[in-house]
Amino acid sequence: MVDPTEREQAALRAAAPLAGEYIESLGKTDLTLFTVEEFLTLIRVIVGGYLEAKAGFDINDTWDDVPF
Repeated sequence: MVDPTEREQAALRAAAPLAGEYIESLGKTDLTLFTVEEFLTLIRVIVGGYLEAKAGFDINDTWDDVPF
């Protein structure tokens, strides 16, 4: 993502704790020790959390982040 808007940055911040919770549930933090499925699940958790947060922001559209 190049030059993320405030809304996108907020959605990223909302997804970060979800990723941390998932990693903590695995009991390992070294990504090289993740199985392929664990790594793919991590990506799904991050992307899902981002999209869910962004959708919530979009519903309540009070942001003024249109760049033009």
